[in-house]
Amino acid sequence: MKPILMEFPTEFYSERLHMRMPQPGDGKTVYEAINVSIEELKPWLPFAQKEQSLGEVEANIREAHTQFLKREDLRFLVFHKETGEFIASSGLHRINWEIPKFEIGYWIDSRHSGNGYITEAVKGISDFAFQELNANRVEIRCDARNKRSRAVPERLGFELEGVLKNDSLAEDGSQLRDTCIYAKLNK
Repeated sequence: MKPILMEFPTEFYSERLHMRMPQPGDGKTVYEAINVSIEELKPWLPFAQKEQSLGEVEANIREAHTQFLKREDLRFLVFHKETGEFIASSGLHRINWEIPKFEIGYWIDSRHSGNGYITEAVKGISDFAFQELNANRVEIRCDARNKRSRAVPERLGFELEGVLKNDSLAEDGSQLRDTCIYAKLNK
């Protein structure tokens, strides 16, 4: 079956969170979260390397919406279930539907750090991948120096399969970095 013909939910809930596909108009909320969190995001993420306009972020949200519908990339925006406040962005990326396998990426609005929201979101998204998408493999890749990011898969029982030495440049281009590869398999 072609992935575009697959039917699955575009939103779901965990104990405290509501995760859903990006929608046109979400750009302003995401733009504000990026701006507040830019110093925390800059060492790790390519999009945080240059200042983005509201229009650029809204365009990115609309592209993510389209990619979700085409089943090319499944970004989820994460909101607090009770307040509706934007918490984070996560999702299933680098999709290989033949296996099927997915890579989870994530970043959080720094105003919400330290509350376990990313761990809860990643658990929800990995459960979604296994239950709704019949994933055989879910990966999390992160910079070996990013201790907070590494703690998420470790808390959730992902196995550290290896560390790729000098795998890529740090986001600011200043040094080579090592990439940790964590994975969970459908058993």
